[in-house]
Amino acid sequence: MKIVILGAGRVGSAMAIDLSVDKEFEVRVADRDAKQLARLEESHGIRGERVDFSLPSTVNRAIQDADLIISAVPGFLGFQTLQTIIEAGKNVVDIAFFPEDPFKLDELAKSHGVTAVVDCGVAPGMSNLLVGRASAQLDETHSVAIYVGGLPSAREGMFEYRAVFSPIDVIEEYTRPSRIVVNGKVEIREALSEVEILHFAEVGDLEAFNTDGLRTLAHTIDAPDMIEKTLRYPGHAEKMKLLRDMGLFSNELTDLPDGSCVRPLDLTTALLFPLWEMRDGEQDLTVMRIQVSGLKNGKAAQYTYDLLDRFDAGSGTTSMARTTGYTATVVARMLAQGLYDIPGIHPPEHIGVLPECVDFILAGLRERGIVYRESILDG
Repeated sequence: MKIVILGAGRVGSAMAIDLSVDKEFEVRVADRDAKQLARLEESHGIRGERVDFSLPSTVNRAIQDADLIISAVPGFLGFQTLQTIIEAGKNVVDIAFFPEDPFKLDELAKSHGVTAVVDCGVAPGMSNLLVGRASAQLDETHSVAIYVGGLPSAREGMFEYRAVFSPIDVIEEYTRPSRIVVNGKVEIREALSEVEILHFAEVGDLEAFNTDGLRTLAHTIDAPDMIEKTLRYPGHAEKMKLLRDMGLFSNELTDLPDGSCVRPLDLTTALLFPLWEMRDGEQDLTVMRIQVSGLKNGKAAQYTYDLLDRFDAGSGTTSMARTTGYTATVVARMLAQGLYDIPGIHPPEHIGVLPECVDFILAGLRERGIVYRESILDG
């Protein structure tokens, strides 16, 4: 089976290496970064192809001989790229996390007989799958709460943060309005708002704030109250809110006194991203807690899933690349084996209602050292 991965960043590279171990897969990676492609070929013998993802025609050429696609392009190109993949008639696992509604492509996918699993990372991704799993076991689902964050293992620097995925997508998290569900209705909250402090064993206190992470869950899960919050070390949200409210995340051109123009975001990213870059020897961790409450057999019940994953020193793979990328590669294996082949757009909560698929995914992640601990309070 020929698999093409669109994107050779930290996550894309981790996915390519993971899949290339299986002899039944022929893996190729597409990216515009020639140096990154060369590193993958030199270190692991994985073929690369230079592609400009902003041009659908070049994307189409890159995938024309593939049996399965994994899309890890930047979020602002994700919807367009997914549409190109579907029109080419290719099954796809997508982790682009684009802002558009993926269900707008549902009829297109069905008409082309394409199975497209979207938002297939850690969160969104495994969070959706496990919410779907818990909700399917409850007679009524009353509330969903998701808390998740990728963090540096050491609290250093003025922001106590390192960008373990695309930094521009991190800023998008901090600016995009957050959708939550309150009393059965979708409400809009400002990103970085409603900060609360939670305690996690082995990590300590973390702050949680609103981000737009519910995504498809707001419409696919019948629960009157649902939230998703991002986790950071305490104090991070206040600093990011200050930068945002000053206009430093703005895309609008601003006139300068010397007559020139600048986009504040360009200047901010030039100054901020070097401060967020992981240095040699630095490690990261991923923390997630999912709580789904409701009724089962007439009694109150709550399903809780906890994840604490750490940097893999042996392979040099970040925890965020592991938890995000390996979710996608295990789901790709699931599609390759024909365990899930329903045409259309499918967020992971659709898969979560099928025990055999959930068991396959959880087992595949356990093999890679990523363990979700389930606890159930019943009655």
